[in-house]
Amino acid sequence: MSEPIRILVADDHTVLRDALCDSLRREPDLEVVAEAGDGRSAVELAVQHRPDVAILDVEMPGQTVLATVAQLNEASPGTQTIILTMYDAPDVVQAFLDLGVSGYLHKSAARGTLISAIRATRSGDQQVTMSVSRQSLQVARGKPLGPGVLSAREAEVLAHVAAARSNRQIAKAMGIAEGTVKRHLRNIFDKLQAVSRIDAVNKAIASSILPAVNHLPETEESV
Repeated sequence: MSEPIRILVADDHTVLRDALCDSLRREPDLEVVAEAGDGRSAVELAVQHRPDVAILDVEMPGQTVLATVAQLNEASPGTQTIILTMYDAPDVVQAFLDLGVSGYLHKSAARGTLISAIRATRSGDQQVTMSVSRQSLQVARGKPLGPGVLSAREAEVLAHVAAARSNRQIAKAMGIAEGTVKRHLRNIFDKLQAVSRIDAVNKAIASSILPAVNHLPETEESV
């Protein structure tokens, strides 16, 4: 029988970290060898215990988790990293892929997905386990989303946004309630993984959802 996979778990929320560790300990081929509450401690414990896998929460106090992964790569090169996160913005996903993480999983992913990702680190084929939206992964890979990502109504709303119109002006032009405009915008932001009106317009243009415009919206009206 092979040796168990040795795991370091880093999360600043003690209750969540304890629950995760208890879950992992139920698997006979997994062994939790260290727990940390921040990135610096995770690196120090990795040097001390040389775990096979480090599971890192993306939001911890102190240094960024990107810095933690980079330090782990240098200080404990035999340790493979799996990120747990609530975010899957394309630029964030790409940054972690560039650092060579073995997994990038949304916290809503099933327990079995995480267990499989841990076990996959022993496959030797540099497999990366992902649990993110299809749109985010396409953008991270540099692929356009395509015009079919947004509904016709959402594309119409975004065209008005590109013309620098306010939510009130869009509602009047389309004959709908301002609250409906806001709901469409929330859906657009979610589908395009956008963080602002300007970001949404830029991503829509890059994906051929909208034609190029001469002037982007100058203000960031709240959704």
